[in-house]
Amino acid sequence: MTERGFSLLELIVVMAIIGILVVSALPAYQDAALRAREAVLKEDLVRMRDALEQYLTDRGVYPEALQDLVAEGYLRQMPVDPITKADDTWEVEYAPWMMVDQGQPAGIWNVYSGAEGEGLSGVPYVEW
Repeated sequence: MTERGFSLLELIVVMAIIGILVVSALPAYQDAALRAREAVLKEDLVRMRDALEQYLTDRGVYPEALQDLVAEGYLRQMPVDPITKADDTWEVEYAPWMMVDQGQPAGIWNVYSGAEGEGLSGVPYVEW
């Protein structure tokens, strides 16, 4: 009567193959997670820039602070930067052509991520 089952060598070979597959798939998984965070960042930037333009259209000036977009109902809440994982790291650019000489403050006309480093495309996050 022969015994059924796997030998130790067969089990080691199977475990080695599984290990190789896991090691080869790990970088692809990490890239996929970063790609997803970058996609969320791009969408957040588009939505905030759109809210800035809507604010300008409705009020005739850009907001003085990003929180004005939330306070006035243009955004439900300040988005969390998926790279820095914080909602207070957004970098803003003030409109240089606004009527500062007429006593009106220059409002925020553009917003960027405050994250350090570069995206997968090689472009720094602060330039998106």
